[in-house]
Amino acid sequence: MSNERLNVFIGEKRFVEDYPKVGIRPTIDGRYGGVRESLEEQTWRLAKSVAEFIEKNVYLPNGEKVKCVLPPRCIGGVVEARMADELFKKEGVGLSITVTPCWCYGSETMEMTLDIPKAVWGFNGTERPGAVYLAAVSAAHNQKGLPVFKIYGKDVQDKDDFSIPQDVQEKILKFVKSALAVSIMKNKSYLSIGNVSMGIAGSIVNPDFFEDYLGMRVEYVDMSEIIRRIEEKIYDQEEFERAIQWVRNNCKEGEDPNPPEKRVDRKKKDEVWEFVVKMAIITRDLMIGNKKLEALGYPEEALGHNAILAGFQGQRQWTDHFPNGDFMETILNSSFDWNGLRQPYILATENDSLNGVCMLFGHLLTNTAQIFADVRTYWSEGAIYRVTGWKPEGLAQNGVIHLINSGSAALDGTGQQEIDGKPAIKPFWEITEEEVRKCLEATRFCYANLGYFRGGGFSTKFVTRGGMPVTISRLNIVKGLGPVLQIAEGWTVELPPNVHEILDRRTDPTWPTTWFVPKLTGKGAFKSVYSVMENWGANHCAITYGHVGDLFITLASMLRIPVCMHNVEEERIFRPSAWSAFGTDDLEGADFRACKNFGPLYKK
Repeated sequence: MSNERLNVFIGEKRFVEDYPKVGIRPTIDGRYGGVRESLEEQTWRLAKSVAEFIEKNVYLPNGEKVKCVLPPRCIGGVVEARMADELFKKEGVGLSITVTPCWCYGSETMEMTLDIPKAVWGFNGTERPGAVYLAAVSAAHNQKGLPVFKIYGKDVQDKDDFSIPQDVQEKILKFVKSALAVSIMKNKSYLSIGNVSMGIAGSIVNPDFFEDYLGMRVEYVDMSEIIRRIEEKIYDQEEFERAIQWVRNNCKEGEDPNPPEKRVDRKKKDEVWEFVVKMAIITRDLMIGNKKLEALGYPEEALGHNAILAGFQGQRQWTDHFPNGDFMETILNSSFDWNGLRQPYILATENDSLNGVCMLFGHLLTNTAQIFADVRTYWSEGAIYRVTGWKPEGLAQNGVIHLINSGSAALDGTGQQEIDGKPAIKPFWEITEEEVRKCLEATRFCYANLGYFRGGGFSTKFVTRGGMPVTISRLNIVKGLGPVLQIAEGWTVELPPNVHEILDRRTDPTWPTTWFVPKLTGKGAFKSVYSVMENWGANHCAITYGHVGDLFITLASMLRIPVCMHNVEEERIFRPSAWSAFGTDDLEGADFRACKNFGPLYKK
C-alpha cells in the first residue's frame, strides 16, 4: 500500500431511513399523594443508567454510537404510555426497554407497538417489588400475543444502588444488539441482480419470506444493467481511475490455473481488471445509489434501490461470457477499498439470498465483515493421514471441514487483523492501516479457471489464520415448515503448510480457504465433526467472527424463525418469556412451537 492515509467513513448514511434509536421507558406506580413522588428519582436514575450504559457500549454498523430516547415523564398509566409511544415514533425508536424498580400497572403501562422488539428490566430489590411488576407485565404481554424479553438480576440490590449487575448488562446487550438488527433491516431491500444460479434453491428469491419475516422488500435487476452502465459509462469516471490504480498497487496476482495454451495475454488480463472494478462500482451504485450520477444526467440511476443486501447470479448466463463477480463480491464485502475504511456492503455469491440473509444477520449483530463459503468437504482424521501422512492433532484431531468458495470471501477473512495479539475480524473503524496492508499481502488474485468461468475474471485466494472463534450459520426454507436457522460455533484451524497444499489442490487452489472445526457436544448433530457436516442443510454457510450463536438465537426468536441446530450452551440462550410456556425441558421443540404460534413478525 502507498503511504497515503486511509479515510475512515464513520457515520455514512446509505439508506432512506435513519438508524433506529433505543427507547427507554421508565415506568412507575401512578398513585400520587406520596407513592409516586417517592419513586420518581429512583426510577429516573435507573432509566438513565440504562441509557448511559447502552450509549457507551453499543455501536451502529456505520461506526456511530447508538442513541437512546427517554420520555419527559415517567409512565404511570395509559396516557403517559401513549405519550411515550408518540415521542418514540417521532424520534425513530426501533426497540424499547421498560425499566422500573417498583410495582406498576402492567397492562396500562406496557408498550403495545406490534412490531417493535420489547424488553423489561424489573429491578431486583426488596424495598419495592420491581420483580413483581416484571412478572405481571410479562403475563400481560403473553396474554396479548406481544412477546417480551424479561431481564431480572439474580442478586438483590439496595434501592439506592443504580449500578447495572453483570448478568443484567449481558442480557441488555444481547437484547439491544439483536433488536437493532431487526429494526435496521425493516423497510430495506434485497436486490436480486439476475435470477436463479445453477438451480441453487437459495437463489430462488422468495419475496414472501423477506416481507413477512424481515420486513424487507425484494428488488430485481437484470444482469444486463451492469453491461448497460459499463458501455454507456454510467459510473463515476474519477472514482474508477482511482480504483484501478489502487488495484494495480495493492492487488497482487497469483497463479494462473489454466493450461499454457488456454491462458490469456497481459493485455486481456488488464482489460478484465478494468471490467471487474467497474462491476464493483456499479453494483454498489445499484444497491445504495450515487449522487454523482445525477450530475452525469442519470437521476434515476443515482437513487439506487435502498438495498442493505444484494445477490449476484453470475453463473452461468453471465460467467460463460463475461468476467465473473469474484473480485466485485470480495471487495464489496470487505471493510475497505480504494476509498478507505468503511462499512461492508453485503453481497451474496450466486444470488443465494438465504445465505445472504445469514451474512446480514452476522454483520448487523457484530458490525464486522462476513465470509461467504461453500461447506465443501469433511476431511476425517483418517482421510487426512491417508492422503498427507500427517496425523491431525489439536483442534484438528477429529477432522476438519473445508469452507471454500470462489466468490464473496471478504479480505477481512484472512485473519490478519488482531485483538490482543490474536487473529480477528474487527469493525471497520477499529482496523489499522497496517492491518489493511496485511490483509492485502496475504491475498492473491488468481485468474479464473476458464473451465468454470469461460469469461475469465479474478478469484480471491487466501488461507484464514487459525485460532479464530467463529460462528457459521445457514437459513433454509422447508415446505410446510417455513424458514429454519442452523448455527455452529467453532474455530478456524491452521494445517501444516504442506498438508494444506495437498488437500487444497484436490479442489480449486485459486479460491480462499477457511479450515473449520465445530465445538462438539457429544450428542445430536454435534456428536462429531462429520455429523455437523451431515446435518448441514445447504451447500453454503456464512462465517461470522466470534462465538455469537447466542445473538443469532435471540435475533431468530424476535423474527419467529426457529433454530433447528445449534451448539450454544443453555445458559447463554435468551428468548422471550413466552417461550417457556411452550415447554422448559425440550427447548428446541419449544422454540418451534412458539415460532409457529406467534407467526412471522410482519405477517400480513
